[in-house]
Amino acid sequence: PPPANAGRVPGPPDGGWGWVVVFGAFISIGFAYAFPKGIAIFFKEIQDFFGTSYSEIAWVSSIMLATTYGAGPISSILVNRYGSRPVVILGGLLCGIGMVSAAFCTSILQLYICVGFITGFGLALNLQPSVIIIGKYFLKRRPIANGLAMAGSPVMLCTLAPLNQFLFDNFGWRGSFLILGAILLNCCVAGALFRPIGAATAPVKTQATEEGKDALKEEVIKDAMEMSSPMNITMETKTEEEGGKGCCEKVNQYLDFSLFKHRGFLIYLIGNVLMFLGFFAPIVFLAPYAKHIGIDEYSAAFLLSILAIVDMIARPTTGIIANSKWVRPRIQYFFSFSIAFNGACHLLCPLASGYTGLVVYSIFFGLAFGMVCAMLFETLMDLVGAARFTSAVGLVTIAECCTILLGPPIGGTLIDTFGDYKYMFIKCGAVMVLAGTFLFIMNYYNYHTVAKEEKERKAKEEDPKSVRTENEGRNNWNKETAQDGPELEPLREEREGLKKEVNGT
Repeated sequence: PPPANAGRVPGPPDGGWGWVVVFGAFISIGFAYAFPKGIAIFFKEIQDFFGTSYSEIAWVSSIMLATTYGAGPISSILVNRYGSRPVVILGGLLCGIGMVSAAFCTSILQLYICVGFITGFGLALNLQPSVIIIGKYFLKRRPIANGLAMAGSPVMLCTLAPLNQFLFDNFGWRGSFLILGAILLNCCVAGALFRPIGAATAPVKTQATEEGKDALKEEVIKDAMEMSSPMNITMETKTEEEGGKGCCEKVNQYLDFSLFKHRGFLIYLIGNVLMFLGFFAPIVFLAPYAKHIGIDEYSAAFLLSILAIVDMIARPTTGIIANSKWVRPRIQYFFSFSIAFNGACHLLCPLASGYTGLVVYSIFFGLAFGMVCAMLFETLMDLVGAARFTSAVGLVTIAECCTILLGPPIGGTLIDTFGDYKYMFIKCGAVMVLAGTFLFIMNYYNYHTVAKEEKERKAKEEDPKSVRTENEGRNNWNKETAQDGPELEPLREEREGLKKEVNGT
């Protein structure tokens, strides 16, 4: 016989091999977030090569980001089915194939497919599993672990920005894409570090449950065949209903659509969808903007490095602050402030007329960007819990992909229309300030509503009258059942059998 604890999945170790997993997530998340921003170094030259406009070249990053987020449900389903390790390895292979194929593109449309869709889908298979597996390895230290893993994005961006400029100067954009495709294969190495936790004990419980279900179904079918014809019709109807319920349960096993009834989840979803309309466009256009006002290529690329260095310090620092006893109980307020602070930086960016002003903007932008990214998934897990987090990430990312897709092209359209970058920064800043204000107000409402509901629940549990009324109602129902005639005996037996079946299952 299996041991007594064979069906139990061990709790998060909060350390040990978990720190190796954090390092793997550091690499995987770093490429997933930084690569669409770092590739903007090539946009000016690719735009001149193909003779396209700002809005057309911006679709490359937009499609890549939208695919990375829009493929979230597919990534979540694959993680639930196969685990994080094989999904990340597959994502690394797709990233390499996409960038190597992009080196041979002869039109902007082919770049959309290779860089946007193929590489973007590979990055999606890197992002979701990395975030999910951290939640399985950490509980008490989860904000710190998330902050350290999210620091991979600025570290990679700090490295990729000057590296891409160096590669372009020596090998051109086609040769650079070949080398970047080889570099992205390191995601496969990161995925190999994602050792499953509690994988050996889970099949025992699943097998025992399935055997119990099969035996129970056989017994129910045997009893049903012995009953009369009207009872057979009743059982067939109920079997069809159970089949329909089973189909819904299979869908909910991978994506829990009941989250759309969760008030906190809906608030988070609406605020984030609005926020991403102006979240990525300033990074995509920062280096082209610097080149537009006469700054040399390496100095323009160095602005992204400055942003990344500040971002690198801000993310783990934000994780430590968010894990403190003063902030963690009300972490949603801190998240709302970070979004509004990010928007305020964009609103003030047009005041920066020279390179020094852009350096100051990059410092504050890196700080605000790091604060938002460090808490992006921690606040979601705080709302829905670790058990429903996998489904929540998938549903959130597919909803966010629309605004992520439209954000940079709208910014590029504003630049093409007015011939000035300041309107793009003002649009992004206004949208993010609005999103931060919305989240702050609605989270205030949500916190107070939850506290009120909890207070009412405790009062109801402590009130002896409600308990007495409930017991009396149960006794009256039992009396009415006992008064039923002998002609209803088969129905009562059927009801008891179904009750035992449900309880046994």
